[in-house]
Amino acid sequence: MIPSVLILTLLTVSVVALILWVSRRWGANDDSVVEQIDALLPQTQCAQCGYPGCRPYAEAIASGEADINQCPPGGQAGVDALADLLGKESKPLNEEHGSHKPPVVALIDEDRCIGCTLCIQACPVDAILGAQKMMHTVLASECTGCELCIAPCPVDCIDLVPAQRPMIHPKPMSIDIRVQA
Repeated sequence: MIPSVLILTLLTVSVVALILWVSRRWGANDDSVVEQIDALLPQTQCAQCGYPGCRPYAEAIASGEADINQCPPGGQAGVDALADLLGKESKPLNEEHGSHKPPVVALIDEDRCIGCTLCIQACPVDAILGAQKMMHTVLASECTGCELCIAPCPVDCIDLVPAQRPMIHPKPMSIDIRVQA
């Protein structure tokens, strides 16, 4: 009885060790091509490329299913960066998916908002706050300007305004404080 338990234990430990080794050796890592492509995309989650978000588009590019020039928010600079990463020749942005525009954020006219929550449901990054039959507002710092909230709004109370540049705080100065005892 003891030899069979010992054999089963050793076999189980061996299989677990083999699985761990294989997962570390061939498992997905953070530097995979999909991760690198996704890092170059603007993360607007706008679906203009024909995919539901930036990550699915990155996966499609990596698998050869999608071309590198389908992301209007990334513009020509994004296409060039993807071409450089993948060792491909750059090409012009595919205008069938839209044109490159300066960054914008959604702004809700709170006087006209009826609180239907359709914009909240449409926002892929949860940048809109509000409750049913209450006014809504947009967290400008979270809004990617994807425009997906505009179409479902039944009262046309959402406008796109130029995105403000993020405030760049100066580096704090280091002060050498010495306490003398």
